Amino acid sequence: MVRGLFYACELRDQSDARNRRGRGLCFTSSVSFPLELCESVSRPVMASSSEESRFVDDLKRRRVNISLIDTQISGVIQRVTQRRSVLLEDVYEVKSGRKFPGVKIIFGHEILKVEFPNPEKLAPEESHTHSFRKKTADDVLEDGVHSVLIDELQEKFGPAVMHIQEQKVIGISAEVFGPTAQERLCWLQVATKKVVYLFDILLLGGQAFKNGLSMILENRHILKVVHDCRCITRCLREEFRVHLTNVFDTQVADLMLFYNETGGFLPDRVGSLQEVLRLHLKLPPADLSPLCSKELQRKECPELWYIRPSPPALMTVMSASVRHLLPLRLVLLDALMSDYTILVDAYMSSYHNQSVHIEQSEWTLPAEAQELSSVRQERMDWATGRYDLTEDGLLKRSSFNTQTHSTSNSR
Repeated sequence: MVRGLFYACELRDQSDARNRRGRGLCFTSSVSFPLELCESVSRPVMASSSEESRFVDDLKRRRVNISLIDTQISGVIQRVTQRRSVLLEDVYEVKSGRKFPGVKIIFGHEILKVEFPNPEKLAPEESHTHSFRKKTADDVLEDGVHSVLIDELQEKFGPAVMHIQEQKVIGISAEVFGPTAQERLCWLQVATKKVVYLFDILLLGGQAFKNGLSMILENRHILKVVHDCRCITRCLREEFRVHLTNVFDTQVADLMLFYNETGGFLPDRVGSLQEVLRLHLKLPPADLSPLCSKELQRKECPELWYIRPSPPALMTVMSASVRHLLPLRLVLLDALMSDYTILVDAYMSSYHNQSVHIEQSEWTLPAEAQELSSVRQERMDWATGRYDLTEDGLLKRSSFNTQTHSTSNSR
């Protein structure tokens, strides 16, 4: 009798098996398995690493029936993770026949019984539900930025965490699934200057944060650049009890810059990442196309971020959503500080241009500072002449009458 479905890939010694019993996929002897599994996979009780790998590979693409506490489901094994979880695709409930979209993760402690109705391996097939489900490579290289996929707590994970911890500034983004306030974190993207790390949180789970990601995200000495921090902050806190700190939000910076440039008007909506990148970094359409197609892909396939393995098209989208955040921060900072810089220059030039030095109290408000009020009024006049106003007194972003809106135009 086989003691567990994935005994070979989990068991290292007898004492370790006793410690893990009841909390992983290392089941007790009360769980029985069909004889076909034992006959189809020949392996010793104490398997080597290569034998373990072959054992797990032999299970892939097989249909399996899994009995849970309240139901029984059937699905095709896509992957077995180091966290003793099973990833199933083409999943349906045995009793009702109800199908589940995307990939379903079953944790070891949830499983009561496992059966293989068909011992034959299923041939790999393309998904008929979505055109983006294709085989993908681990690493891709685009425009000098190295993109690294991390879906296991081995090999790449440790070096990635160490590299990120050495940074002073990083970009972060996330892909979630579900309605607002009930999102589930599927992917976490972290960008340094030359590397984008794509952490598959759906597979890594909470162990990814316990093994280093939480220390990075909660580190007050590492600045995290993000576009709209609300969703990622909520997901990290609610799902993993991770509190994001030291954040520079590019969406907030763009909002503040809009407020300054228009003399105190607010826009009718916040700017999307592609809008902000086009406006401030002047990126060409080719670089923005992955972001522009993101919403369309979501509509075509709501379970988009559940697809495993992740196809190259989605990896490109995820990389694009984070790889420009670091240069974007610098441009926004310069723009936000421009008024300050101009006023300091005015202070300097006012002294040098005076033919006769006029003594005044150091607490007197300089004439250059008093001009800020007139500058603000000029900007308000400029904004009302180029934007339509809503009933609430907000400026419609989409109504701007030229293609480009820059700081120089507003002054």
